[in-house]
Amino acid sequence: MNNWNELSVKVSRETEEAVSNMLIEAGAQGVAIEDTQDYLNNVDHFGEILPDVVQLDTVIVKAYYPENISIIELSQQVRAQIASLTDFGLQPGAFTVMTQSLAENDWADSWKQYFLPTRISHGMTIVPSWTDYAPVSSDEKIIRLDPGMAFGTGTHPTTKLSLFALEQTLRGGETLLDVGTGSGVLSIAANLLGARDIHAFDLDEVAVRVAEENIQLNPQMTNITVKAGDLLKNVEIKADVIVANILADILMHVIEDAYHLLHEGGFLIMSGIIDSKSSMILDKCHQAGFSLMTQMQQGEWHCVILQKADEDHRVIGG
Repeated sequence: MNNWNELSVKVSRETEEAVSNMLIEAGAQGVAIEDTQDYLNNVDHFGEILPDVVQLDTVIVKAYYPENISIIELSQQVRAQIASLTDFGLQPGAFTVMTQSLAENDWADSWKQYFLPTRISHGMTIVPSWTDYAPVSSDEKIIRLDPGMAFGTGTHPTTKLSLFALEQTLRGGETLLDVGTGSGVLSIAANLLGARDIHAFDLDEVAVRVAEENIQLNPQMTNITVKAGDLLKNVEIKADVIVANILADILMHVIEDAYHLLHEGGFLIMSGIIDSKSSMILDKCHQAGFSLMTQMQQGEWHCVILQKADEDHRVIGG
């Protein structure tokens, strides 16, 4: 096979992850995201000479499909799915969907050029698997990923906030459940931060395979298991920490199961919560018995760290 179909979607930044997942589920062999915010606060991190880029409220998500796929029919399907995102409280804005044919070598160059080593926090850096990157310090934690194949390259605010929350929560030796693991980035980070026993789940068989491949790219990750699963349904593993980076409407189905699976005093980390859904999530957590420990926000996205409270302390806050 020498040619690929490129499907390019220009859409609002808040729908970036939803559209990326949509394109992956439609059979994309890779996804690349062009975001002008990637050039913010990045000067001299890795010695690049970065271009002067006009900051936009939109991103471009490019997906790649084999040439035997009916790209016209697929583009019509994608348009309808994006328009329906308003049902989930997301606003795609005046989006566009374009297609073109690419030679296989062009496709490879097209998506890899957008991924560079990304410092997520003071001590954690996400590095594309093909990049020859040397740690800046001896305590820098490196996560090697093959990005663009599933959710969670670490560059989106929801994933960054999840990583910050793991840094705040993990102390070492924990059992952790990663719900909707995507690329496996949060499970790999949890290992580097000292979690002892990590169980990752995703409904998408492609994501399960990609997460396993990314885990193998990183040394000493034998304590991570990845399985296909529908959120926390039929899971019986008791945990110290549960992390879920999913859209808010789906998180609503995680909260009660998470409460029952957590040890007393255990933590639930949830990200992927858009502004308009924050109150809905916190109300549900209050009903379940969680106490809100920390709430972080980047742009329109929220991440919360909640703790399993006993019967006498079922309040949000404090």
